Amino acid sequence: MANKDYYATLGVNKSASDDEIKSAYRQLAKKYHPDLNKTPEAAEKFKEINEAYSVLSDKQKRANYDQFGSADGPQGFGGGQGFSGFDSSEGFGGFEDIFNIFSNFGGRARSQQVREEGEDININLVISFAEAAFGCEKEVTVTRKERCDSCHGTGAKTDSDYVTCSECNGTGRVTYTQQTLFGMTRTVGTCRNCGGKGKIVKNKCPDCRGTGLKTVTAKIKVKIPAGIDNEQTLRIEGQGNQTASPNGIPGDLRISITVQPHSLLVRKGFDLYVDVYAPITTLMLGGKVEIPTLKGKQTIDVAPLTQSNTKYTLKGKGIKYLKGFGTGDLIVTLKGEMPKDIDKNTIKLIKDLQNSISEKAYPKTNNFKKKLGD
Repeated sequence: MANKDYYATLGVNKSASDDEIKSAYRQLAKKYHPDLNKTPEAAEKFKEINEAYSVLSDKQKRANYDQFGSADGPQGFGGGQGFSGFDSSEGFGGFEDIFNIFSNFGGRARSQQVREEGEDININLVISFAEAAFGCEKEVTVTRKERCDSCHGTGAKTDSDYVTCSECNGTGRVTYTQQTLFGMTRTVGTCRNCGGKGKIVKNKCPDCRGTGLKTVTAKIKVKIPAGIDNEQTLRIEGQGNQTASPNGIPGDLRISITVQPHSLLVRKGFDLYVDVYAPITTLMLGGKVEIPTLKGKQTIDVAPLTQSNTKYTLKGKGIKYLKGFGTGDLIVTLKGEMPKDIDKNTIKLIKDLQNSISEKAYPKTNNFKKKLGD
């Protein structure tokens, strides 16, 4: 165990949440499950994935692994125990949660129906800053696999152009027996002879060429919730690829959101930040300053002798919380701007002003001079 990077095996970082670990495991387990992946390396990869998940899905094992490099803690080094695997009550529970396997551990058998799952579809959607803040409805176009209308997923030209599979007797499922770390186990998986269809095609459907699936372009309306942020993902259940089997479960549509930046406002969490520039005279004498918000311009009152970089917090003017009630704030930093050009008369007025203001009126300047003198 000490030499294996379980986080790398599942493709997550060390700070991954339990949900992120489970999601990564589900995706990889579906990809490399021997019933679905017939490549020679799939079985070994599947074993590594399960080993990693058995450790990272258990809080105590994960804590031991993070601290000592072994799920067994300090005694895991040189203890001669080897890989302990995942027990039938925990690690294998996650496996059953995905594939609903028939398993037999010590004479105890459990049976559940297994349904084929279609692949997910991943796309990217670009939306404006305002659309992310207030929510919107978008229509996206996806290319996906749907069950063939001509053969209804059988892959055969006519109803008489296929025969019952002799391996599974038309059930699409076959019982496999193998020796594992837990002893002899029985697993019911997809029939490899017919691919789970229960039938062998003699003459292929000309429209889908025997696959039972066709590629179509679909337009889907998607509701974007108010408050969604850049690089977050929406999952639309059942809008992914279908399976040829009528009992199959369609995959999901996963939409990665890209939010275009605002010209002035900067988002941090659910709060908004903006730097607003005003003439130095406005900060000195006071006045009104216009600031941008999500719903247009708003005016704030600036008191006389306001210092540059003074912050104003406008409650509830930020982004709506994605979950629950409430809204973030708008934090305004007011900055004084010096003029780029002044005439002689203005210079004289400024000198008169300078002479009229006592040095005691500048406490920060005087404090700096004292420190500089030290």
